[in-house]
Amino acid sequence: MINKIALKIKYPKFLLLFLIYIIIVILFYKERVHLPFHDFLVSFGYIGIFLGGVFYAYGFTAAPATAILLTLAKQQNFIFAGIVGGVGALLSDIIIFLFIKYSFIDEIEKLKKEKIVISMRKIIKKLSGSFSNYLLLIIACFLIASPLPTEIGVVLMATMKGISMKKFLLIAYLLHTLGIFIILLIGNTI
Repeated sequence: MINKIALKIKYPKFLLLFLIYIIIVILFYKERVHLPFHDFLVSFGYIGIFLGGVFYAYGFTAAPATAILLTLAKQQNFIFAGIVGGVGALLSDIIIFLFIKYSFIDEIEKLKKEKIVISMRKIIKKLSGSFSNYLLLIIACFLIASPLPTEIGVVLMATMKGISMKKFLLIAYLLHTLGIFIILLIGNTI
């Protein structure tokens, strides 16, 4: 019975990743009391900024990480804090990028052949002409820089043929650092 169900699932890795993601979100937000965790990160100064950057890159922890970065903004050197937070976020992005690029390549290739994906690509090409790859890159960059789910932006970049690991590292670091600088700037003004 279970084997028959498993054979019918087209994308078991994506399904498992999605289920794990949902379970983590439920566990993380179950009590909605993050004060001890927040206080723990705040007490570590730049290490707290680094960990805030690490958590900034994941959709389900981006909001608490943003709150931590806002709180620490007045207590730390603005430039150094942005650089350290950017390195933390980059570490998370590397994990996501490598995980998607090498663990999900078979399902990504299968997904590209689905009718809905092919239709969406045609629509995007019609709307943006030869700039469709640039449009996807812009969307990916926006998602990576903002506290929105970075995973989607990283997945978009991981599936692009022209994005090497070096290019990805540079782009992701600059975008996350820019996003964290903006959050720190807001934290300094409030």
